[in-house]
This record gives sequence, C-alpha cells and structure tokens, in this order.
Amino acid sequence: MKIAFISDIHGNATALEAVLEDIQSKKADQIVVLGDLCYRGPEPERSLELIQSLNTTVVKGNADEWVTRGIHDGEVPDQALDMMRTEQKWTAERLSDEDIDYLKGLPAEATIDLTDQLKIHAFHATPNSLFDIVKPTEDDETVESKLMKEASADLYLYGHIHLPYVRYINGKTVANLGSVGLPFDGMNHASYLIAEGEGEHFNVSIQRVKYDTSQVIRKAEEVDYPNPDFIKQVLG
Repeated sequence: MKIAFISDIHGNATALEAVLEDIQSKKADQIVVLGDLCYRGPEPERSLELIQSLNTTVVKGNADEWVTRGIHDGEVPDQALDMMRTEQKWTAERLSDEDIDYLKGLPAEATIDLTDQLKIHAFHATPNSLFDIVKPTEDDETVESKLMKEASADLYLYGHIHLPYVRYINGKTVANLGSVGLPFDGMNHASYLIAEGEGEHFNVSIQRVKYDTSQVIRKAEEVDYPNPDFIKQVLG
C-alpha cells in the first residue's frame, strides 16, 4: 500500500494541482488530507473543490476552524490579528454555506491501516488540539506526550507547522508533512509525504514539488487578496 498524505494547502490551488499530478505519477493507492484547506491563499473555493473531488479522508485543521467561526483573541500574535481577520473574512465570503458546513463537519483525526500489521494515526496539530505547535526540535519526551498518545499506532503523521521532517522514537515513526501551499522551511516547493508499506516493512519519504509560484503571486494580485505581501514573502 502506498498512501500520500497532504496538508496545509491554504488556498493555493496551483500548488495543490501540481502535488496531485505528482501523486498520480507516483501511483499512490490513496490520498489522505490533514487540514488547512482554504485560508490564507488566493483560491479558497478552487482548493476546496479539488479536495472534495478526491472523495477521501480529510481531517480538520486550525485554519478550517477559523474559516467557520473566526479568529479568537490570543490565537495569533496581536500585531497580526487585524490582518488575519481581514483575510478570514475575505476567504469565508468566497465559500458557500455548504462549503462552511463541510469544513465544520470534518473530523479531528483519522486512523489508517498502511498494511495489515502497520497502523497510522494522523491529525493536523496534535490528537487533542488543532492549535498546539510541536516543533521538529522538541525532545523525545515532548513529542511522545503530545503526538504519540495512540499506543496501537506505528506511525504518527501531522501538519500544522509547515516544516517537514521524519524522526524515530522508541521504535515508532513521527513525521510532519510540510505544507503544500505555504512551506516555511525556506524552500518554496510544495511539500507532502508518502508512506509505503508491505507487511511489517515500510518507508516514509518527504516529497518536494516545484511549480510556478509566480502564478500564485499574480493570482493574489488579480483577485485583490488582502495580504499579498505575505504570499510573496513565503513563495517569492
């Protein structure tokens, strides 16, 4: 079984299309989506449409929660709050009531069988929170306590931090997918993860996909996205 895990699209449909094409070329058997579908990019409706067309497992991210109910005080730095609320309003106005209901109804986590002997626990940030941040540099004890609560799982996969990595703790695997639409590791290529297994054997690998980021920057300007400088900063 070969499963592609994607997350943190953030309204960047151009990146998502490139990633889906790459996944198809690698002949993945399944795609699983770990949240943050629409918010903070120029094409929220197109991004959501592409995700829904996959007819697959999708879990909720913090940005999906924000789209449906707004951003509360204390959830982002004070200096960014007004702009991020403006972006949230812009995004929500471009989605239908059915789209909002879809985002509201997403589950917080998923358990997926990679093989008949290997189980994956997948979520956006942690199993208990859409917002907690677990960095790649955390010590093993912190990672275990925050991410590895499902004892029956063999692999733990998450998104949220936009920083892809793979590490191994006490015979189990923890990995972050990175971000399809807004990578924060200094490389503006889209990032996702493939998990492949047979019996007790498996491998996990980070995939990077190059695409035309200038097209996304132009799109943000064409649609009057309220914070194009943020997109330029990340993707430029």
